[in-house]
Amino acid sequence: MTGPLDIPLPVLYGLAGIYALLVAASLIVAVMRRRDGSGRHQELVDRTKSWWWMIGAFTVCVVLNQTVAIVFLGLISYLALKEYLSLIPTRRIDRSVLLYAYLAIPIQYYWAAIDWYGMFVVFVPVWMFLFFPIVMALRGETEGYLRAVGTLSWGLMMTVFTLSHMAMLLVAGDAENPMAGGLGLLLFLVVLTQLNDVAQYVWGRMLGRHKVTPTVSPNKTWEGLIGGVATTIVLAGAIGPYLTPMDMVWSPRPAG
Repeated sequence: MTGPLDIPLPVLYGLAGIYALLVAASLIVAVMRRRDGSGRHQELVDRTKSWWWMIGAFTVCVVLNQTVAIVFLGLISYLALKEYLSLIPTRRIDRSVLLYAYLAIPIQYYWAAIDWYGMFVVFVPVWMFLFFPIVMALRGETEGYLRAVGTLSWGLMMTVFTLSHMAMLLVAGDAENPMAGGLGLLLFLVVLTQLNDVAQYVWGRMLGRHKVTPTVSPNKTWEGLIGGVATTIVLAGAIGPYLTPMDMVWSPRPAG
């Protein structure tokens, strides 16, 4: 069943609920900041703003069309890969090879757009993993070769291959998820990912005592991690039947 703009009703209801929560959260944060001007709630402010941006962007993609959504997701991969490459050491001789990494982004998302899963699932982890070492080897520079191949290949894996699965969910989900379509699957993924982050933050602030990785993420605690995972599991079971083809016991719904 669809609503305005052919958007599945579960997705519309889900977005309406998210916006209601965002309005409530924004009001609560504003009151907290007004009562306490010390700035210790700045992290909450930043998290709320990021939520508004993410849900706003998702809504724009939903209102327009699937092609716009795929292009937007491809842009996210581009920005992620660009940020990754700015953090890792690269050899001067391999600078031109980076162009091939960027060109892999539209190709990977094209496979998702045409729903060619067979090519989608092997293009980066097989073909690009073979292509990069060959091209780099032909340049004749052996110093730092293995590190350069590994960092570039796995960077593409993390920022392009993994993120492009959102586009594949969007395209292929219509056939597998008659209730909410690919939009429902994508919304389910985005909401649970962000709610997990929020839940870990809240549980960590309330009960956090023991650090998970003090040098990597000083604010991450075991209490927050466990509480966030448990909360996410409960929420997944609650909203899964409305946005995905899974029921409360994580089994496929019977046909009809």
